[in-house]
Amino acid sequence: MSSGKPIKVKLVVAIDEKNQGDVIFEVHPEWAPIGAERFIELVKDDFFTECYFHRVVENFVAQFGIAGDPEHYQKWASVKLKDDEVKVSNAKGYVSFATSGPNARSTQLFINLANNKGLDSQGFAPVAKVIEGMDVVEKLFTYGPHDAKPNQSVLKQKGNEYIKKSFPKLSYIKKAEILKE
Repeated sequence: MSSGKPIKVKLVVAIDEKNQGDVIFEVHPEWAPIGAERFIELVKDDFFTECYFHRVVENFVAQFGIAGDPEHYQKWASVKLKDDEVKVSNAKGYVSFATSGPNARSTQLFINLANNKGLDSQGFAPVAKVIEGMDVVEKLFTYGPHDAKPNQSVLKQKGNEYIKKSFPKLSYIKKAEILKE
């Protein structure tokens, strides 16, 4: 990604069994060049096809990025990224990589469902923003505070087989593609 120009990515999202919608991200390499490049690589590798929003926390984040095929997940998850400097804030609709610590980003991202400025000082560098379809994001299935929620470790090991059996109501990305200008 040498140009630094924003790149548009469309996610076709299945909200539930009957409804779907498009979410369009504008990826900004100038905000977080390492993270933006990884995100585009993942899209090109069809990583997000049939990828579930496994963690949706009302008024906080909608998280995705564990591939439905455990082997596909492992191919990318084992290659950790160095952190990008935080240049823009985690405002509502902005997209950042999740991380388990310094220089540990891999495949999981989240869409901010509110202004989460507190994440800025923790090193969460946005790579993109939602430019269309935030209404779709706001309709993603959310479990209640006392409901069982997906276990990320099990999802990484068993993939979509686990989600379809145990959490069939979760919204998911049917496909992601780079839009031509």
